[in-house]
Amino acid sequence: MIVAALRTGMTVIALLSVAPVIEDSMAEDIATAIEALDAHNVEYETNPMGTVIEADSTDELFAAAQAAHDAVDADRVSTVLKIDDKRNVDRSADEKVESVANALGRQPKSSGE
Repeated sequence: MIVAALRTGMTVIALLSVAPVIEDSMAEDIATAIEALDAHNVEYETNPMGTVIEADSTDELFAAAQAAHDAVDADRVSTVLKIDDKRNVDRSADEKVESVANALGRQPKSSGE
């Protein structure tokens, strides 16, 4: 799993999933899509179901998502992009998770626990 530290002060958060439509392992293609994100001014954290991306603007987010999509060399590529563009408050993905932890009274479980 590739994990990058997430910055604070961003307002555009998205969940991106890019995958070739194939029967074999998708790991190499997904790794190529993740590498494409590195050329953009975004922070990301990859999990088993996709990659959470934080960007300063929707322009940068869409450019990064398109680069990840275009990086997958397959006959058919499935891409899902879910965007949370909270325009009146700067709130990072880490802060959103922390709000859930506060409501739970503990940290949410992760795959490593």
